[in-house]
Amino acid sequence: MRIRWSAVGVPAVLLLITAGAIWAAAASSLWWLFAVGVFGALAVVAVYDVVQRRHSVLRNFPVLGHLRYLLETIRPEMQQYFIERDYDGRPFDRDTRTVVYEQAKGIHEETSFGTELDVMAPGYEFVEQATVPLVPPKDPPRVRVGGPDCTQPYDMALLNISAMSFGSLSANAIRAMNAGAAAGGFAQDTGEGGLTPYHLEGGADLVWEIGSGYFSVRTRDGDFDEAQFHDKVAHPHVKAAELKLSQGAKPGLGGVLPAAKVTAEIARFREVPEGEKCISPPAHRVFQTPRELVLFLARMRELAQGKPVGFKLCVGRRSEFLAICKAMVAEGITPDFIVVDGSEGGTGAAPLEFQDSFGKSLTDGLHTVHNALVGTGLRDRIRIGAGGKVATGMDIVKRLAQGADYLNSARAMMMAAGCIQARMCHTNHCPVGVATQDPARARALDVADKAERVRRYQQNTVAEAQQIIAAMGLKEPRELRPEHLLRRIDQNTVRTYGEMYQWLEPGELLAEAPQEWAADWRAADADRFAGAAAR
Repeated sequence: MRIRWSAVGVPAVLLLITAGAIWAAAASSLWWLFAVGVFGALAVVAVYDVVQRRHSVLRNFPVLGHLRYLLETIRPEMQQYFIERDYDGRPFDRDTRTVVYEQAKGIHEETSFGTELDVMAPGYEFVEQATVPLVPPKDPPRVRVGGPDCTQPYDMALLNISAMSFGSLSANAIRAMNAGAAAGGFAQDTGEGGLTPYHLEGGADLVWEIGSGYFSVRTRDGDFDEAQFHDKVAHPHVKAAELKLSQGAKPGLGGVLPAAKVTAEIARFREVPEGEKCISPPAHRVFQTPRELVLFLARMRELAQGKPVGFKLCVGRRSEFLAICKAMVAEGITPDFIVVDGSEGGTGAAPLEFQDSFGKSLTDGLHTVHNALVGTGLRDRIRIGAGGKVATGMDIVKRLAQGADYLNSARAMMMAAGCIQARMCHTNHCPVGVATQDPARARALDVADKAERVRRYQQNTVAEAQQIIAAMGLKEPRELRPEHLLRRIDQNTVRTYGEMYQWLEPGELLAEAPQEWAADWRAADADRFAGAAAR
């Protein structure tokens, strides 16, 4: 009876109230016309709710059912601002976001009364201070990127802007990050959306990322255009070129730019139809095997006139990465760098299933790549970059200890440029103008102000990492080892990363693969990407 009353009674009551208000307006005062307007509108909504067929809740609970949709709309904001604690929000908790904002603004980030974290909880990670800490160096460290076949090596900063395309980000966001990187002396990765004027106008050093869509270097049929690449990579701001195999936000899928973001300008730069969803293929056309990949990287370096060339991936099957290593050994060709993207990465639009359940985390990916290169005797020729929820100085220290040479950050750089983690990047309705192609929203982002915040964030975060390293009694980042990073296993057990994981010796895989690696090493084939190895 309750459902029947809600479905029929609510419209009836509203119609009766409206009729009464009309009579009162006619009999006594025209002020009753306001009631006629309000209750009349509600009566129309109620009748529509009852007769429509898409929403069962509204058919059974006309008018009142709209409260469900209202509450559902504001739920993320209620969760972020009133429910989540400072240290357990996702993807970035409030404490981390506060650190980023304060580093970007250049204000003190000290707090009082001690940590809110449970330092005895399993999974808690920490480092140990030295009895005699050192004074950190004044100059920020640089990492030389360029193997034996590279004739124009590049000195990479310890922390750089990770791959974010124009299209995913607004023109003003790209401009602000570019100008901040130029002022701070660190690099900006263009993302796979192409090399655009917004990446070039600020003067920053660029890592030009090329994905399977080959945006900015496409032939008419969507293949890789060597002539275009040769001409554009020669630009003095382009310091390195990066081939994207996969990314942490959506491993196994190509890039996705929602239709609402494909403006005429985006369509022109990417050479795709305006107003249609822009999807990069899951796989590249230019290679089908590990050997072909390695040979194509060598060709890219030749076309780039000796500038550093590398690739980015979210690590999947270990046997397939080992197959790439076997191809490198067989051909005597190595990339100058490999960027490991963790599955916790998240600036790209992707189905929730791919965000939640595909690819290796940055910890596991770094362990795989670092050890594979060490085990095949290639580690000294290749620099490893890492990205995936890198936001603080401690994040930098952890990843360096796990095998990285330098770090990239995307979402933290977005926060430095004004992002409030509204998680509306895929809707084109970003409230702060960072991840939108709506001119009215993008104008809210002041380029000069946010450029300075991006510069300041990078500078202060690297300085914080240097301070932590010095407090550990180490002189420079390259002294960090897995033994320096500890994790609590249970109430009574703490292990270093050196104890938790197996770390290979140089050339060990080439001599005799240890048991833990043997099955994947046997399955790895330089001439094919195979399925999963037997385990």
